[in-house]
Amino acid sequence: MSEYQYYEFQAIDRPLDNAAQDALRAISSRARITATSFSNHYEWGDLKGDPCKFMENWFDLHLYVANWGTQRLMLRMPARLVKCGDIDGIIREVDCVRVWNSGDNLVVDIQRDEEGADDWDDGSGRLAGLAPLRNDVLSGDLRLFYLLWLSAVQDEYVPDEDVEPLPGIAPLTGPLEAFADFFYIDRDLVAAAAEVGANDGAISRDDLQTSLATIPDHEKTKLLLRVVDGDPYVGVELRGRLRDKAQAPATRRTAGILRMRALKIREARERADAERRETERRRQVAEAEKARRVRLKALKQRGANVWREIEDGIERRNPAGYDQAMALLSDLQALAEEEGSQDDFSSRVRAIRARHEKKSKFIERLNKLGRGDGERTD
Repeated sequence: MSEYQYYEFQAIDRPLDNAAQDALRAISSRARITATSFSNHYEWGDLKGDPCKFMENWFDLHLYVANWGTQRLMLRMPARLVKCGDIDGIIREVDCVRVWNSGDNLVVDIQRDEEGADDWDDGSGRLAGLAPLRNDVLSGDLRLFYLLWLSAVQDEYVPDEDVEPLPGIAPLTGPLEAFADFFYIDRDLVAAAAEVGANDGAISRDDLQTSLATIPDHEKTKLLLRVVDGDPYVGVELRGRLRDKAQAPATRRTAGILRMRALKIREARERADAERRETERRRQVAEAEKARRVRLKALKQRGANVWREIEDGIERRNPAGYDQAMALLSDLQALAEEEGSQDDFSSRVRAIRARHEKKSKFIERLNKLGRGDGERTD
């Protein structure tokens, strides 16, 4: 496949009406279009429309993947629920993200190019794992943007002395891990950043009850009316309030400290990986030796029948027969070395060589047997 592009859009807050679906169908006759989604892939050609306009007019989420290494994620959110000033402070060093207002909404457009990525996939199913990040941002969790800042640290766009925009990102959630993986953000840098966090964004049931009890009755009534009217943002708005109250000051690290810590994490991970590989190698060697001992014991019990099996394999005059004969000869050679009967073994092999000298393919294999027949040629 010379070219592959995958587009997926999702409508979260408001389903598409018939007019919107008809407009999308006029753009693409092949796409899968529902009341809440649009998806299509292209092996030749491209989407006949502007994804930015799709987002401004119809959708809340967009994911794009191209097999040449481009990854893109877009989010549309009500501007009144997003702290633009806080976001701008985090992403000022990041050139892979663009933010703009469209009516009452804010659109966040993230795009990174990772040429030569060896774990590329077709993008299907990816958006479902990233979708919860939108609600996180709406409730005041800006760790998604910290990860974008971390990508700039990875790309050496951030000086060592610059301080991290948030006091860590612990604990990592599944959607945050999926985001870092999707945009190829260095996992050791992510691990370093996730070693600390000012607040995990969670609140106990008791604290939740206490905080909700402090809301004035008239405001509670307004919130309940919004719930009755189907406002989808009441929950995220309340979580944002509680998150703001729970925030605590914390010491922040510099980009240089994060880079050094990531290096130590990488070295420890590579040592652990090497130890696991060595443990596995030793296990395989032990299992192979155990299997070899079993084979040699059985071989010894079979006696002269083994030499007849070797002759039968040779006479089949095909690769499988030759391989069978050579496997038996190799085991017999090992047995002869253990029992001190190399002379008898070498004599038998020389006789086999003489009887089958015209079978060139077999003789090639026999030459690779190693010392034992006294006539190996290299």
